[in-house]
Amino acid sequence: MPEIVGIKFDFNPKVYYFAPGEFDVKCGDCVVVETGGGPNFGTVALEKCVVDDKKIVGKLMPVIRVATKEDTEKHKKLVEKRNAAYPQIADKIRESGLEMKLVGAEYTFDGSKLIVYFTADGRVDFRNLVRDLASSFHTRIELKQIGARDECRMMGGIAPCGRACCCSDHMSDYARVSIKMAKTQSLSLNPAKISGLCGRLMCCLAYENEYYAEVNKAMPKIGGTVTVPSGESGIVTAVNQLKKTVRVKVEDKNKDSITVSDYALDEIKFKPKNQQPQKEADEDETDDISKLGDSAE
Repeated sequence: MPEIVGIKFDFNPKVYYFAPGEFDVKCGDCVVVETGGGPNFGTVALEKCVVDDKKIVGKLMPVIRVATKEDTEKHKKLVEKRNAAYPQIADKIRESGLEMKLVGAEYTFDGSKLIVYFTADGRVDFRNLVRDLASSFHTRIELKQIGARDECRMMGGIAPCGRACCCSDHMSDYARVSIKMAKTQSLSLNPAKISGLCGRLMCCLAYENEYYAEVNKAMPKIGGTVTVPSGESGIVTAVNQLKKTVRVKVEDKNKDSITVSDYALDEIKFKPKNQQPQKEADEDETDDISKLGDSAE
């Protein structure tokens, strides 16, 4: 099993693996590492350890050196230079008239290239913009179009729960989420309540989905018929997966009355759920909340 050290870079909470070599670095130390785009400045997030070969994707690049005082100063100046360039880039995009939104920018550690990140609804012909930026900043320019989730990760923000967005705070990789997860957890299918700042389904839907999916196997289906302790039959109107209780509506035709009561799961009797058709399940495997249309609570 290879020995690695975990490194984080700007704009990204993901931890990347590198070969530590002879360097004994600690969490929080700054290092210069070799990447596919050349040397880069990063911070140690995971100390030297061994991992399974399956966790290594591609070639394991090396740590070049522990960052010197000069390296740290250079990185600081590049960040300041990037911040100063940002409003100028925004002005150039505005002048170009292109339908694109500036998200971020960064210089490579050797200062030879300025990478500009943007979002757009479709393909954008930015060749003239690249030439304009190159003549203004006197360096190589690379424009990268990113998606809504990448934009949220780079810019950060406060999620509906009141905490920092998971993708920009602690998530190494995006969670695989789907509309089916919201249904499994009996959440409102109102897009405003299950979407994050990126406009896509909230990543946190995946956190407890395994528990809800397991509990749901033992719960009756909403709208299904169950038998309550009194021996009467009723219709399930709601389920509480956390408390493992079922709300049942019992209609007494003789007294012309309806009773709604909550029962523990082990107090009622019902037939097992029918298996969901595969086609319907597949259609739920998406994080595109636009498919929900104008769903209400």
